[in-house]
Amino acid sequence: MDLLEQIETHFAESISTKQRAADVLPAAIHAAGAAMVNCLLKEGKILSCGNGGSAGDAQHFSAELLNRFEKERPGLPGLALTTDSSTLTAIANDYDYNEIFSKQVSALGQQGDILLAISTSGNSANVMEAMKAARDRQMLTVALTGKDGGKMADLLGPDDIEIRVPSDRTARIQEVHLVVIHCLCDFIDTQLFGGD
Repeated sequence: MDLLEQIETHFAESISTKQRAADVLPAAIHAAGAAMVNCLLKEGKILSCGNGGSAGDAQHFSAELLNRFEKERPGLPGLALTTDSSTLTAIANDYDYNEIFSKQVSALGQQGDILLAISTSGNSANVMEAMKAARDRQMLTVALTGKDGGKMADLLGPDDIEIRVPSDRTARIQEVHLVVIHCLCDFIDTQLFGGD
């Protein structure tokens, strides 16, 4: 396959994955959006975490909340647990890398807050520890996963919500995660501030 065909294949696979996701994910996205709106209406906040590209997604989501998505509106309380290098390195150095998010959830999370836990494999140990800390703090978890949901799927409580992308390929899962994040941002804005 030449490189031009390879590029075309990426687009075709992305479109196909998004179509499969469109068939199975809207109800879970709707449930997650409703939970987030309820959290924000009760003056809660949304903490987000992930590794690598999923860290970027966690930061993307919190930036859309704090600043704006597509309409002018007041900032909303969202915090990416991936951004404070002093905190991350202190926890990793003094304790364990797997605790870099959970210690922050334990310190910053309150009952009624939401953890947006992002992992394409569903097996990120530090994200799973954050989920356990969120449960201890009586927080709801919204998990963005892929593949078979990984070990994260087993940690979900009865009120938690999993949005699992129907793909085994990391790049395709990440592409759908971005669409899901934008759907959640639009849902939140529309519910809290009305349509255009």
